[in-house]
Amino acid sequence: MIVANEQKNKSIGEVKIAADVVAAIAGLAATEVDGVYAMAGTLTNELAGMLGKKKLTKGVKVQMELGVVHVDMMISVRYGYSIPKVTEQVQERVSQQIETMTGLTVSEVNVRVSGVNLGNE
Repeated sequence: MIVANEQKNKSIGEVKIAADVVAAIAGLAATEVDGVYAMAGTLTNELAGMLGKKKLTKGVKVQMELGVVHVDMMISVRYGYSIPKVTEQVQERVSQQIETMTGLTVSEVNVRVSGVNLGNE
């Protein structure tokens, strides 16, 4: 497990938050936004999914340094929704949830729209 952040509480001990945990929070937060059809993954993620290795972190890359988080993510948007509005809401929701749940500072949430769901799938 890669440990991405370490927080110290002088009287009790250490809390370590793995990058995969932050990525899972980001992925779940994004899918809660109306208009997001699904998280989109890279070819590697798609192949892993076909092999039964689904992850909550599909399409999410997290970089952390000194308690500051940088998120890159790919999503698929439902047809008929405003892409600029959906992506802005995703950025706000992801940032808010990471900061609320972990206490970390989010510097960036970059969203790439890699598909539009037409509702036939």
